[in-house]
Amino acid sequence: MAKARKNPPSEVPATLTVTDVIAGDGGALSAELHRMREALFPPVSQKTLRSFSSLEAAKLLGTSDAYLRQLSLQGKGPQASPSGGRRSYTLEQINEFREILEEGSKYKTYVPHRRGSEACQVLAVVNFKGGSGKTTTASHLAQYLALQGYRVLAIDLDPQASLTALHGYQPEYDIEANSTMYAAVRYDEERRPLREVVRKTYFPGLDLVPGNLELMEFEHDTPRALAERSAEPFFGRVATALGSVADDYDVMVVDCPPQLGFLTLGALCAATSLLITVHPQMLDVMSMCQFLLMASDMLKVVQNSGGSLDYDFIRYVVTRFEPADAPQNQMVAFMRSLFRERVLNSTMVKSTAISDAGLSKQTLYEVGRENFSKQTYDRAVESLDAVNGEIARLITQAWGRPV
Repeated sequence: MAKARKNPPSEVPATLTVTDVIAGDGGALSAELHRMREALFPPVSQKTLRSFSSLEAAKLLGTSDAYLRQLSLQGKGPQASPSGGRRSYTLEQINEFREILEEGSKYKTYVPHRRGSEACQVLAVVNFKGGSGKTTTASHLAQYLALQGYRVLAIDLDPQASLTALHGYQPEYDIEANSTMYAAVRYDEERRPLREVVRKTYFPGLDLVPGNLELMEFEHDTPRALAERSAEPFFGRVATALGSVADDYDVMVVDCPPQLGFLTLGALCAATSLLITVHPQMLDVMSMCQFLLMASDMLKVVQNSGGSLDYDFIRYVVTRFEPADAPQNQMVAFMRSLFRERVLNSTMVKSTAISDAGLSKQTLYEVGRENFSKQTYDRAVESLDAVNGEIARLITQAWGRPV
């Protein structure tokens, strides 16, 4: 006679429910991440931006190290700080040099702020497949533009809030209730001006609208507001919020959620340009196909309801690219044959340097070259600069400036 089969013992203790276990694991992980931050960024558990060598500063300014030294000897501009026997400057000091160089220049622009009728550029970084490099692209782009002297606002619309964490805020510890974009787009009397939500970062020239799980509330509230015919439609709320602070910035970079929900549609309606990230593998490209078809259908509905869509440019950003991988090269060639100039000429290569920097909640622009093998670091930074420089040129073209 066969023995009755016994059910395996449950991993959940009898005194706890599954929700208790999940909540306990989340709380334990959150506490550990908080301890890690305290260890990584002592003594106040806050991130700071490193100084830049005189050679790095000269490159950012588009001048020579010798000329910076000459200015210092003449008593013009900030004085370099000695660091390990070398001269270095903070980003604030580099921006001071930009103002000085701008005053003495007739033909070259050192301060790239928009002027006159040039509109604030709102770049939405989108894809609804996880792992496409969306947050990596958004964070490095925002920091690159700040390093170049632009006034930048980074907006985290992703409830997972990775962009927020990268910029020194732990979402569940540091972002209190009603302090994300949700506060500026909600439908009730607790709606707040976006200006009250914007936070300074340790990165001069770069401010942040943080995110956390409360962003999901907008996805839950909007169907009810649609049924009640709210005065301001959902697709205009993000644009209204961003417009209220647009005078303070040259560029806004929006990290959208990995889904085509109401927040993403709001960002698409607020954007002046789109960056669609794609990992050059068949499954990712197939997923992007579905995203494009769904987005097209939903945006048609928004347009028919009075929404305005007018983009200065749309570009596909190839991410996590491995140049030695033949199938990936074939996929990039395939996309270029279909989309032509809408695929950026430059690609963001897959690099251990970017991954290693992420282990300490940093981007590659925040860590020094001395932390990696020079070849690995230089290859990754060259790739990032090429991608972001190409996007920066598209921004200036949208403003009607000569490139």
